[in-house]
Amino acid sequence: MKVVFMGTPDFAVGSLRALAEEGYEITAVVTQPDRPRGRKKELLPGPVKEEALKRNIPVLQPEKVRTPEAVEAIRSAEPDLIVVAAFGQIIPKEILDMPKYGCLNVHASLLPAYRGAAPIQHAILDGCEKTGVTIMRMNEGLDMGDMISVSEVAITEETTGGSLFDQLAEEGARLLIRTIPSVVDGTAVYTKQPEKSPTPYASMISKANGKIDWSKSAAEIALHTRAMNPWPSAWTMLDGRVLKIWKCHVERPEEAFEEKDFGRVLRQDAKGLYIGTAQGILVPEELQIEGKRRMTSAEFLRGYVIRDNQLH
Repeated sequence: MKVVFMGTPDFAVGSLRALAEEGYEITAVVTQPDRPRGRKKELLPGPVKEEALKRNIPVLQPEKVRTPEAVEAIRSAEPDLIVVAAFGQIIPKEILDMPKYGCLNVHASLLPAYRGAAPIQHAILDGCEKTGVTIMRMNEGLDMGDMISVSEVAITEETTGGSLFDQLAEEGARLLIRTIPSVVDGTAVYTKQPEKSPTPYASMISKANGKIDWSKSAAEIALHTRAMNPWPSAWTMLDGRVLKIWKCHVERPEEAFEEKDFGRVLRQDAKGLYIGTAQGILVPEELQIEGKRRMTSAEFLRGYVIRDNQLH
């Protein structure tokens, strides 16, 4: 069976690798064009392209996949099945209708919840106790295709955006391999999604989304810190410099503070900082001031004197 794979970031690599190792004939990989990366802003291939090149799989990189040239290039790969994982472009009906067994999407949420580009971070931000991966048959709607299979994953108090990303990428690859045979032999059960999602659209995360809003509760900020780890990281401003908070916990969660104390360092001791929020005290455990390495709060305070005790 001939498979065309469409994906771009790290999340998709596991699914591509699993397909190749399972013996599927991958006739083409479609991925986003090389983008400037790193401090030098050099044009570099994405993770999926790198994996494809290692395996000598032909790579297509259309700027827009809906152009006639891109559609014909994919058609020439003669796909029986198209697999999509975090591709980053809307796929037109002409491509969706092309393969005999349709287009399968590996989506990092328990659909219909968290449709959109950043379901992993949004599930943590909302304090969910579980999320997962859904394999769906794609249609023209945005993450609205019929669901075929799901796999649940627990979100614990130690879960970060990065750890959940890795976990769901691996689980998505395993679920994809378990699901394809049922699609091919006709035993797959397709469950229609409701039109309305129970959660807001999981919009793409940007660097600006990492900024901490001290007018929220300490519990909400703690969730934000985990969701934004490792990128774009949870950050605030201290003495005019970016201060990243990598790990933290909450103390006195029921205590409410006045607006003047939102983001104020209420006190500090050998163990760390105690920062006021709308409700509760946030206590960072691991910090990183601009230009320095990541360190414990105790290490940070041994080498840094805070001039302005108000975080912004």
